[in-house]
Amino acid sequence: MSTVREKVIKAAVRRKYHVRKKVFGTRDRPRLSLFRSNRHIYAQIIDDVAGVTLASASTRAKGLRDQLSNSGNKKAAEIVGEAVAKQALGVGINCICFDRNRYKYHGRVKTLAEAARKAGMVF
Repeated sequence: MSTVREKVIKAAVRRKYHVRKKVFGTRDRPRLSLFRSNRHIYAQIIDDVAGVTLASASTRAKGLRDQLSNSGNKKAAEIVGEAVAKQALGVGINCICFDRNRYKYHGRVKTLAEAARKAGMVF
């Protein structure tokens, strides 16, 4: 007999694999992966071939933490999206594939993606 929590986790893992089987980051087009919790949002640009993180930003980073009054809202996601895009452009990355992880493309996820696009990233 499985509990409700176990069923929710199992469904989340299934959704994550459903998205990840189609999204793969290469050196020319790395993957922008994000994770969101109730309090924070994290974004990384990953080269899956080499297995390295090329750029990252989050609401917990010292430089961004000072700009935020609340780290779990759309405004925070927008700031993180701009920050990760600036880091990626500084490294020479302008074309990425977006890994929304297991989250629907709305709310904070959509805001982060649109902010990264506005900052110069091509999806």
